[in-house]
Amino acid sequence: MRTGPTAMTIAGSDSGGGAGVQADLKTFAARGVYGTSTLTAITAQNTKGVAAVHEIPTEMITAQINAVLSDIGADAVKTGMLASSPIIQCVVSELQRRPVPWLVVDPVMVAKSGDRLLWEDAIEALKTLLVPLASVITPNIPEAETLTGMKIESDAQVREAAEKFIAMGAKSVVVKGGHREGPATDLFFDGSSFHEFTSTRIETANTHGTGCTFASALAAGLARGLSLLEAVGLAKDYVTEAIRTSFPVGQGHGPLNHFYKLRG
Repeated sequence: MRTGPTAMTIAGSDSGGGAGVQADLKTFAARGVYGTSTLTAITAQNTKGVAAVHEIPTEMITAQINAVLSDIGADAVKTGMLASSPIIQCVVSELQRRPVPWLVVDPVMVAKSGDRLLWEDAIEALKTLLVPLASVITPNIPEAETLTGMKIESDAQVREAAEKFIAMGAKSVVVKGGHREGPATDLFFDGSSFHEFTSTRIETANTHGTGCTFASALAAGLARGLSLLEAVGLAKDYVTEAIRTSFPVGQGHGPLNHFYKLRG
């Protein structure tokens, strides 16, 4: 019998340890949740960029999901890099067969270095198959622009984009504001009310894996039984502090400090 909350990440591996499954598992552990994983792709990656991508065969992705959910289960599932339409179809099929209480969708498209992590022909599958299953989807501004087909520059356009995600079938959305000027303001919308979560912008190069970490922290909060708004707020606080306390790793965009509470 399980005695604590569990969360599973379905995402790609980052050999540099700053994003992807590695960041997700660090975040789950830091937030008091037992983490499991399903690898969708292996990337040869560091703080400077992505050198190579190897997609995991869909039958192996299916086997991983089934192995975890049939034994350990998951109070929440977070998806990240899914890369291709067949992988998205595979993941959707398994999650429909084995529904989970919460599904957090991070629509990963491009790495911090600018390297593509979602192929162009997979965008439609993401929109039509995965988004409608999402308890909450967490796009940044470029991802939101791609998925909604609109330019997002003003506060009103952020709200319009959030409404479009609900129209696509997502139960709620957090449009992250890290790519805009000024304070970092994320907008939450659940189809009936808007809520803003704002933090002071921190000037640093150590932002590799920020999106993965936010979505995983959100999933961890939901797995622990927090309300959606509580989970969003605590995820925002966690990411902000992990950025603020980060330290240089590598020669490019360094990672967040996921275990800042454990450092002396």
